[in-house]
Amino acid sequence: MIGSRLTELLLQKGCRVSHLSRSRRTGAVPSFVWDVQGGTMDEQALAGVDTLVHLAGAGIADKRWTKSRKNEILQSRIRSTALLVEQLSKGDHAVKSVVCASAIGYYGSGGADEVFTESDGPGNDFLASVVAAWEEETSRFESLGLRVVKLRVGIVLSNSGGALKEIARPVRWFVGAPLGTGQQLISWIHVDDVCRLFAEAIENISMQGVYNGTAPNPVTNRVLTESIARAMNRKIWLPPIPGFMLYFILGELADAVLKGSLVSSQKIQKTGFTFRFPGLGSALNDLLKR
Repeated sequence: MIGSRLTELLLQKGCRVSHLSRSRRTGAVPSFVWDVQGGTMDEQALAGVDTLVHLAGAGIADKRWTKSRKNEILQSRIRSTALLVEQLSKGDHAVKSVVCASAIGYYGSGGADEVFTESDGPGNDFLASVVAAWEEETSRFESLGLRVVKLRVGIVLSNSGGALKEIARPVRWFVGAPLGTGQQLISWIHVDDVCRLFAEAIENISMQGVYNGTAPNPVTNRVLTESIARAMNRKIWLPPIPGFMLYFILGELADAVLKGSLVSSQKIQKTGFTFRFPGLGSALNDLLKR
């Protein structure tokens, strides 16, 4: 979802872009083969590349969190990063910068009065442990003398998938409802803004280290749901879906929708970056009324 839109944005800027994929493809955006499980990568993939953007990882909410799925979520991030580190450690490349996706799941969940900044430590739940391990692995790029930027991305709102599509589907049929208490905080970001953040991290060589990738105005799950309904000219008339029901249906995966956090965007704003969609209303109007 992010990679496709980011590719479009970078091409508009006149950048040359190539992808790592399971299959080779030629054209304006060529794909080079890598096999994360087998630990191999096309040696031509890094030719002429000065910046590597690492977004790879199994989807957090794609499947129920069985023991094997949780291991897949973790290992997909660790192994893909380790493979890239191994390739870059060979030294036969022109890469100077690595921009890595991370996630605000690093902080765990927090209350309405707890604001997380980049200096805070990791939480103690499953997602926090995954992101902490992922970031530790990406730190290995720094030992190669590369500039490394880690963007802790919030809940991305996009027409192409993710949270917005899942919430909008029942709302469209008048069966949408807040989840759990509805008071869990959602630190969100418009897909175009998060892609602009990645582009900024590529171009702005003064950026280094960790930055939160969230819009300046987080909202509760209830406000998000009601705002989506309003943008779609729908009404929310059902009561909130009880948390126990979500745990029964989703298992531990329910944590991803029943817990939230208030994440600060001040650090990235201090670099001079401005959000095109700082408020939820403008973001939803752009995405749902195209």
